[in-house]
Amino acid sequence: MLYVITGPPAAGKSSWIQSHATDRDIVIDLDRITVALTGPGAPQWNHDPLHQRVAQRARYAAIDEACLHLDKLDVYLIHTMPSPKALAKYKRLGARIVVVDPGRDIVMQRIEAMRSTEMERVATRWYNARKARPRDAMPQASRSW
Repeated sequence: MLYVITGPPAAGKSSWIQSHATDRDIVIDLDRITVALTGPGAPQWNHDPLHQRVAQRARYAAIDEACLHLDKLDVYLIHTMPSPKALAKYKRLGARIVVVDPGRDIVMQRIEAMRSTEMERVATRWYNARKARPRDAMPQASRSW
């Protein structure tokens, strides 16, 4: 099964996966990939743009390969703002779309405490896009599982 976990930055997507995935599952998380590809002491968030670019290429390869094995394992994919094209692909694959959103106020507090100001813009874009799009997935608070 493919689980696509969406939500604004700092919503709790990684925490949701931590509470649902097992050691037999594949987790595709750009932050984790970037940390894995950078040297000791690299930040957990707020990555260098060049590091992110390399990690993004690795992420695409991981998604393609993991989707070949959905009959044998579960795949948890973090995709903050999937495009309509990506959503169509995920739906063709029978994905369960999970929206993790504890609310704009909480997200903005977390971003202020832990992330770069660029993430405020990403969160604002996420919320604006969410208002414009019909809700096709069930929202999930970040810690109510």
